[in-house]
Amino acid sequence: MDNMQFTNALKKLGTPVAWDAPHSVVAHMTQRIGGVSTAPFDSLNVGDHVGDDPRAVVANRSLLTQALGLTPCFMTQVHGTHVHLLTQANATLSVEADAVVCATPGLAAAIMVADCLPVLFAHKHKPLVAGAHAGWRGLANGVLQATVQTMAAQAQCSVGELCRDVHVWLGPCIGPAAFEVGAEVRAAFVAQHPQAHACFELVEPTQPQLFGDVAVGICAAAGLGSVRANKYLANLPALAQLVLSELGIVSVTGNDASPAWCTAGNPDVYFSYRRDQQALGGSGRMAAFIGLQAC
Repeated sequence: MDNMQFTNALKKLGTPVAWDAPHSVVAHMTQRIGGVSTAPFDSLNVGDHVGDDPRAVVANRSLLTQALGLTPCFMTQVHGTHVHLLTQANATLSVEADAVVCATPGLAAAIMVADCLPVLFAHKHKPLVAGAHAGWRGLANGVLQATVQTMAAQAQCSVGELCRDVHVWLGPCIGPAAFEVGAEVRAAFVAQHPQAHACFELVEPTQPQLFGDVAVGICAAAGLGSVRANKYLANLPALAQLVLSELGIVSVTGNDASPAWCTAGNPDVYFSYRRDQQALGGSGRMAAFIGLQAC
């Protein structure tokens, strides 16, 4: 089956990624619906480090593995830049990394998120895919650049050649109306990317944060509506777009920073660490999967 012909079981566990990747690429984004976990991890939590019942996490991961028809690599993510090369030999090993590159059919990268940005890569012509976990720290420290460099090494080409031949998809993340950061975060990006200043909006003393009508109460309970001095609202998808553009990647689809993509503003659809951790005592994790169909 190609990446638009998912089984009925998989369709209940999120949504296929809509992009122009080759038919051999399987890409899927889970939501919070369709699993067995109970509140506050209800219901399709795939994170085994968040306090959920381990049996529920195993059951949820099993549901996804069976529906995908691939063996996923669930990393221990640390907001770093290490890229793991996924092969048949290490497919079942635990690995600490924030990006996975794969050229082996039957395997898949699993990028877990609850506010950070999942970034998926697929080569236009070669059986080569990757996924990266891009929070602000990873983005600022170069996780996307490291992912592209590893892909280029596998494709045996230059980074520039690789970037002309990849499709990229940006998944859901905390949106620019909800992602409040300190001045040091803005400074970290602007120092490396002068154009990044446009990705930050100064929070005025009288300006409340906006989360959408559905999530106002939940976000207020979590303290997300508070306004503090020297704070900015950061546009994570725009920052990723800026980095990708500087690399020479022009084929980018997915998250355009509109409200529908915001994890914090859509509690019925997405987990959100910032929204739920304080208010509910915990938050589950979603996953963006990318792999190659088994031969």
